[in-house]
Amino acid sequence: MLFLTGLRRMAIVRLRLFAVFFWAIGITPAVYAQSISSGEKQKIEALIKYVAEMNDAKFVRNGASYDAKSAATFLRRKWAANDSAVKTARDFIDKIASVSGTSGKPYIIRFQDGREVKSRDMLLAALEKIEKPTADQTGASTPGFGTYRIESVSAINAPAVR
Repeated sequence: MLFLTGLRRMAIVRLRLFAVFFWAIGITPAVYAQSISSGEKQKIEALIKYVAEMNDAKFVRNGASYDAKSAATFLRRKWAANDSAVKTARDFIDKIASVSGTSGKPYIIRFQDGREVKSRDMLLAALEKIEKPTADQTGASTPGFGTYRIESVSAINAPAVR
């Protein structure tokens, strides 16, 4: 009886060793392959910062409106909860910042003048500005996130919601 208990322990130890081995060899490369690049992460951070600084707008989600800081906090939390689905800034826009996962309704940005724009359209236009090299960059291959700023919401040409 004691002999069977020892065999069982050995089998459990062996299974654990195999599990660790396969985890180290099989899963780790997949995790690294799926991680987001630092450039894409910087773009997403710039988009969230852009949203947080849109003090002249309200963000409409599932019929309720939120100020810019609340909207930015919500996007950051939704991104953290769904980070495995986001590999690029465009993924962030399409999978996190455009549509409610609960209702399927698009997120809307409502400006003080009453104009409404889908958040997807606004954020895609902002992303184009981020990805476009600035005039003060000298041959850098990555956009200058430190100098990134959109001077005003009117600098973004996004179609109004009809």
